[in-house]
Amino acid sequence: MFATYHISDILITMQENSKYAVGLDIGTNTVRCIVAHIDATTGAPTIVGVGSAPNSGMRKGTVVNLAGPAQAIDDALGEAERMSGYQVDSATISINGSHIISTHADGMIAVGTADHEIVHEDIQRIEDVATLGKVPANREILEVVPHAFKLDGQDNIKDPIGMTGTRLEIDAHVVSALSPHLINLQKAAESAKVHPNGIIVSGVAAARAVLTEQQIENGVALIDIGGATTNIAIYEEGDLQFAAVVPLGGVNITNDLAIGLKTDPEVAEKLKLEHASAVNRETSSDISMKYEGETYSFRTADIDEIVEARLEEIFDAIVKELKRAGRAGKLPNGVVLTGGTAQLKGIVEYTKEALGLAARIGKPTGYGGVADDIEKPQFATVLGLMLIDADSVSVSKHGDHRKGKPSLSTTTGMFSKLLGRFKA
Repeated sequence: MFATYHISDILITMQENSKYAVGLDIGTNTVRCIVAHIDATTGAPTIVGVGSAPNSGMRKGTVVNLAGPAQAIDDALGEAERMSGYQVDSATISINGSHIISTHADGMIAVGTADHEIVHEDIQRIEDVATLGKVPANREILEVVPHAFKLDGQDNIKDPIGMTGTRLEIDAHVVSALSPHLINLQKAAESAKVHPNGIIVSGVAAARAVLTEQQIENGVALIDIGGATTNIAIYEEGDLQFAAVVPLGGVNITNDLAIGLKTDPEVAEKLKLEHASAVNRETSSDISMKYEGETYSFRTADIDEIVEARLEEIFDAIVKELKRAGRAGKLPNGVVLTGGTAQLKGIVEYTKEALGLAARIGKPTGYGGVADDIEKPQFATVLGLMLIDADSVSVSKHGDHRKGKPSLSTTTGMFSKLLGRFKA
């Protein structure tokens, strides 16, 4: 007698035996999802599913109505699932908003007798000591980034595990978010039946996708200019040194064009993408474009004047954050631009002039599979989230005491336990 196998049972078994990584970028205007299959031998990801959906119910990176982002997440996941044949029940997701702040932290602990070897628990304990009282009760720590350890007076230790000593000190960087915003974001994901494996600041995720090790070592700023926010992540000496979010983005340019040119926002968005320039044109000319059967005419001088005014405001805010981090004009590798607004014509030249630094567009490249559409700066964040999710798969398989160190990932801790649900 032969056993009977159902196709659904075979597919479920194949899915359980395969490793997948999923990134979910919950942007104010758009939700994007990438599903990748992880090679069991090399750990290399191959993109097998991509999805996106317009979002509503968020303002400047934070949730103001759960139903909107929950539906957008569900729609984006559905598209990626149909393409990949993989049912997504967990993902590494992005967090955004000006409530995200970064602070310095340090601390010291006694670790035992003179022959005591530093273990993972010592690292966890000193991170807890360093952050105690540094982060208000209404904030949740997203990441603790150790810059250096000191063991019995020996400075600049990157990894003290296995070393012997009695007194351990840490110099670290802490990124935190307001707890209510974090919980609401998780609720939106859970409403779409997605469990957050990790929650990553959007700019940090984008940096994971487009920055090189040399840039991170020498000094570089990742500037992700999205729809409603601009993320700034500064790296130096191999580590994240500073993170901030400015509540301004490409939508502000679109709205200004709509008001200034007395046209609809949809027309203004198309105009921005096709005809706007970050750098003023020497001579003004007439341009025309069609939208939904109608022809619209504008003067380039009018467009340039509006775009310049808003870009000046955005970049003034960026300069302010670079100064606050002590890195204004002091980054050898300059800045790397990502996000949808990085597609604005002349944005690289404008950035060089405004910041006094080298600048280039960060485009994710070199990924196999269905990767045709992702080599654009607006896909940097979701691709970085997928790579971080892939890192966590590798870490869980091989073990790593500094959880998520290469990717700056974080588990959701008590919030996952509180809000966790099963995939229907």
